[in-house]
Amino acid sequence: MTTYGIIGAGHIGSQVARVVVGLGHDVVIANSRGPHTLVDLVAELGDRARAATAQEAAEAADVAVVTVPLHAIGSIPVEPLAGKVVLDTNNYYWERDGRIDALDRGETTTSALLQEHLPKSKVVKAFNHIVAAEITTDGKPAGAPDRRALVVSSDFPEAARLVTELYDAAGYDAVDVSPLSESWRIERDRPGYGVPLTRTELEDALAKATRTV
Repeated sequence: MTTYGIIGAGHIGSQVARVVVGLGHDVVIANSRGPHTLVDLVAELGDRARAATAQEAAEAADVAVVTVPLHAIGSIPVEPLAGKVVLDTNNYYWERDGRIDALDRGETTTSALLQEHLPKSKVVKAFNHIVAAEITTDGKPAGAPDRRALVVSSDFPEAARLVTELYDAAGYDAVDVSPLSESWRIERDRPGYGVPLTRTELEDALAKATRTV
């Protein structure tokens, strides 16, 4: 049993919480508005979940999930996440986040920005290119011919393995595009983004991606 500290309780964070609770893990979940706003979600998740502040979720986490808007990653606690695997679901929407020149020029990636903010953590890109509602509905048993695949990318092999195992338990194949410098291949507007694809189809889409769009 693992405790997942989920920072961000929006569509993706709530869905990841449902997945990991369903797999028998504990969840400590936070949002920017305070634990009192998460009463209904925690009641739905049951005894394995509790609401907390972002600091408390980071401290409690064996594994963390950062699922906040990209412009807000500077608020993520740093020291409590040192040495921990941190799943990053972020995407760059300049309409929401403001322009980030290094991303516009193709000089970095969204997950690399979080890794820079969390230099002692093991950031791994996960769950960023699937519609939130589909996280709990599209999973299929291993070996199913139409099993959907999701990307994993990290500078740390152990972090990539953890997410690969989580995907499998949730009903998805994994396609590894490590290191993080290659994770642009599954960022917004690339061929594999937001589209249900099998492992082979996703590998083809990643190969077709271009550095800037």
